[in-house]
Amino acid sequence: MQSRKIITIIIAAMLTLTAAAQDKRVKVACIGNSITEGYALADPSKDSYPAVLQQMLGKGYQVENFGLSGHTLLMKGNLPYMAAQRYKDALAFNPDIVTIKLGTNDSKPENWAHGDEFKRDLTAMAKSFMELPSRPRVYLCLPVPAETGKFSINDSVITNGVIPCIREVAAELRLPVIDLNTAMRPFFPEAYADGVHPNELGAHVIAACIYCALTGRDSDN
Repeated sequence: MQSRKIITIIIAAMLTLTAAAQDKRVKVACIGNSITEGYALADPSKDSYPAVLQQMLGKGYQVENFGLSGHTLLMKGNLPYMAAQRYKDALAFNPDIVTIKLGTNDSKPENWAHGDEFKRDLTAMAKSFMELPSRPRVYLCLPVPAETGKFSINDSVITNGVIPCIREVAAELRLPVIDLNTAMRPFFPEAYADGVHPNELGAHVIAACIYCALTGRDSDN
């Protein structure tokens, strides 16, 4: 009986240590649209850029994909991200690191009609994460290039409207910028499934760029 008690105590201690180790993982929340969610990929759970980023970062990190297809940063957009449950889930995750990659769907004509509110809404989103108890490091990602006309996306608006707004908010809030637009441009269009959504190669390029920004190291994957 005594030996059974000892074994039980050892197992309980091991489980406690395992749980503690998991709690110490750096939590990364990837906020975004269908490009983040992994639209057009055969297996988003394995091939989306958040999933690839998890593989690159390793066991010391917990990367969660909070991408939501079709959604906008703009609150007056046709599908505002901040009105969705996924946004609430991301806040509840209480992350240590947040990457915000929104703006592609905002370039649609019906959404960019409210483009003068983009900075205000991005500021509100960024601050909502910055003010969490975990006090995460928030990174603003520049949207990747896209083929104008596909899904009503407008690359000119992304380049000349959305990206300057993101840079201005980053400067005002003193947040780092991850330039996914420049990183992906040499791979356009071969790293895309349909002119807007990255394929597996594109997801790896995005993940590697974010990995470098988070760690200061180039990925070996």
